[in-house]
Amino acid sequence: MLPALVVERLPRLVRALRVLGTRPVEDEAVILADELAGITAMVAEKFTNDKTAEGIQKALFLTVGGVSLGLEHELLHEGDDAALDFLIEHGAEHAFQAGFRLIRELAALPEDSLVGEYDQDPVYLQRRLKELFVDICHADPGQNWAGYEKYEQQHTQRKQVQAIVRAAGWLRRHHYAGPINDPDLNAEGVIAVAIISAIEGGGRIVARTGQKEFERMVKSVRKNKPDYEAGWAALLAQVPAQHQPVIAERIESYRTHCTVIQKIPTRTAMKTLFAELENYAGSELDADYG
Repeated sequence: MLPALVVERLPRLVRALRVLGTRPVEDEAVILADELAGITAMVAEKFTNDKTAEGIQKALFLTVGGVSLGLEHELLHEGDDAALDFLIEHGAEHAFQAGFRLIRELAALPEDSLVGEYDQDPVYLQRRLKELFVDICHADPGQNWAGYEKYEQQHTQRKQVQAIVRAAGWLRRHHYAGPINDPDLNAEGVIAVAIISAIEGGGRIVARTGQKEFERMVKSVRKNKPDYEAGWAALLAQVPAQHQPVIAERIESYRTHCTVIQKIPTRTAMKTLFAELENYAGSELDADYG
């Protein structure tokens, strides 16, 4: 069996510097080297231990990745000659700042749909930024690097989470009994409560519920046998267009997989139903029974 073909994909900065090696030595090379040294010193001071050889090496790897991330973003479909021309024209600092800006924006996006008050704590935000910077931009100049692909994957995932969080936030603000201002947010739980409650019909937006209200809703559904699809349509009709895809996707899933919705029309005991609701809504349930 022939060995698998390994495609070399070094960091974009390294590939650009290889092109530089094929050109006559001019002032641009010296300027670029000085810039990269300056960036490395700054990274060592802010993100690693600048008093040890290990810290300097780590800073170098982060500089290589940071500049490469910026180059990939700015010149995704252009070659390594274009990357070198970009560095000469705009400077390595410009490319590094472009890459670091991507990391900063990524760190500001929610990681998951459970949002706590601490998520906005400046110390936590700074730590999350540093961890992402190291995770994505650590690039050994002599090894293949997939930092930009990792960035794109995380960006896509976090944008999806952000859409869920924003949809849940809108539902909270339009809760039928008045806005819910709790800083802790279980976004999936909010959406679950809204979709399950919507089967009663009438278009009322329910972003949080408790055992008493849930029991009232279940009794109403069992008595009146409403059209679930009409209830979900009424809910979607009130939701702004930018949040509708998230709600519609959850409705599609809950239509066939939500055990609470499946069991409401049956003789399942209220206590059992509410226990199952907790699996979907979690902390978005009010403890209204002592």
